This record gives sequence, structure tokens and C-alpha cells, in this order.
Amino acid sequence: MRIVRGSRTLEKPLERTVLTVGNFDGLHVGHQRIMKTVTGRARALDGLAAVYTFEPHPRKVLQPSLAPRLLTTLEQKLELFEAAGVDVTIVEPFDLEFAQLPAERFVREILHERIDPLEVYVGYDFRYGRDREGSMRTLTELGPHLGFSVAIVPEVKLGSRDVNSTRIRELLEQGSVDEAALLLGRPYTIRGRVVTGDKRGRTLGFPTMNLDAENEVLPRAGVYAGRVRLLDPGTPAEGTRFGAVTNVGRRPTFGVSDRVLTEAHLLDFAGDTYGRRIEITFEHLLREERRFPDVDALRAQIALDAELARKKLGVP
Repeated sequence: MRIVRGSRTLEKPLERTVLTVGNFDGLHVGHQRIMKTVTGRARALDGLAAVYTFEPHPRKVLQPSLAPRLLTTLEQKLELFEAAGVDVTIVEPFDLEFAQLPAERFVREILHERIDPLEVYVGYDFRYGRDREGSMRTLTELGPHLGFSVAIVPEVKLGSRDVNSTRIRELLEQGSVDEAALLLGRPYTIRGRVVTGDKRGRTLGFPTMNLDAENEVLPRAGVYAGRVRLLDPGTPAEGTRFGAVTNVGRRPTFGVSDRVLTEAHLLDFAGDTYGRRIEITFEHLLREERRFPDVDALRAQIALDAELARKKLGVP
């Protein structure tokens, strides 16, 4: 997938492009329907499937105190676009100057003159331009005059409720990682670098990877079954996966930490991974975090957690 860092850097418009525009945080199943539509139409037209997105999220610039905590980092989002079959992603730097661009100028100068799509597909709640003044009506009126068609991709529902990033964040805050996975179309995943902890896990017989998380959203405090994937070269090799028991919380048995910690115990590995980047998936909530009367009680519970995680994950 080609990544374009800002539409200004395009030397010429893209050729035979089918485009979608949005933030796409989480790239959930609603977003995936848009990607499937765009890639399908691009293949039918022998053209390019393209995504136009923003970095940082506009609210982080315009309303920092109200900005949502994001489910995906830019790195994750780009990888998900590529996996969905997108050919080109334009990552537009969003700042206060860009925020003042009127909606009609955005359509004419950015979408038409710089990208020149054949077709544009957007979600049902798409807004754009200064003060979010641009609506689907503006886009559908301007598009045909500028040479591109516009269509809304219908919203996706699971049960009686819409699929959206806000709902996914709520589910993660409740520890409902299995339900969040249904909306995401995959387990919720975070990334970060393994840092040195206090090494208590080793003394308990269950060494852990302490994660300096890059993602803004962590699931509710608790113990989870999931998997760990190594993201950079080393031993074990990049891409190696392990079943894992991951604790998110403040470790109350040892005195409450002043911050939320994320620690993963790999079910079949006990080597050194300090400094490496890893990815942790949250697939099943095993139990709530709680304080144990002593270290022996905690050790016994962790052994039970590991046994249950193996069963949940199908790890021998």
C-alpha cells in the first residue's frame, strides 16, 4: 500500500480512484463495510482504492478536553487499511489552519483538484470542513459537477444498536472484550515496548512482560486470556505468537500502584524480551482484579488463570 503524507505532496492526481474519507478509529465492522465497497468498486473499474484520513484526530486539535481516546494507533490503522485491500492512504496533517478550510473549498481543492476520484463513498454520519459545516447534501451537490459520484454506505447494526467506536470503548471499559471483538471483527489489540518492571512475576514463578502501552484505551482492570505477538527482529523471531495471560490493573496485593499497569505472562516462554515491541490481544475476561491475602494465594490463582487461559485459547 502506498502511503501519502499529506495531499499537498501529490505531484499529480491519482488515477481512476475510488475514495473514502474519514477517521476510521478502530476500523470496526462498519468501517470494514465501507472498505469492502471501495475496494470492490476499484477492482471493477480497474482503478485504485484510496482512503483519505487525518492525523491527529481533529478533536485533539479543536477540542482536546473532549477528544476521544483512540482505539488504534496510526500504525495499526494503516496496517488494517492494507489488509482490507486499500491501495493508497493519504494521511492529512490536521492543524488549526486546515480546520478553517470551508467545506466547499475542501471538496473542490482537496478532493477534486488533488485526488480527482471517480467515486466517493462515506459513512452515514460524515461531516467535514470548517465547524463541520459540510454535509452529505453539499457533497452530493458538488460531486457530479466536479466529475465524481457520491454514495452513502449504510450503517451497520449488531442487534438493535449501531456499531461505532464509542460503543466499543464502552464495552472495553466494562471488560466485555468478547463483545467488543464482535464489533471490531477481531480481538481488541494494543502495542508497546517491553520495559523493566519490579520482577515480582519471576519470584512467583510466572514471569511477565511489562508493557509501555502506545494505545490510549486499555480494557477494564482484570485478568484476560489472549495472545502476544513479537513485532520486531530478535529471538524468538519477529511475528512469533504465544498464548498469554494478561493483567491490567494496579496490583492491589502488593500495594496499589499509582498507575494502571499491563503485564503479560506467556504460557510457553520465559526468555528475555526487554526493549522489544509486542502486540497483546484481549480475547476473554478470566476474572476481575482483586487483592489476595498473601503471595501464596496469588501464586495459586495465577496458576488457575493460566490453566483456564489454555482452555479458552485452545493452547495445549
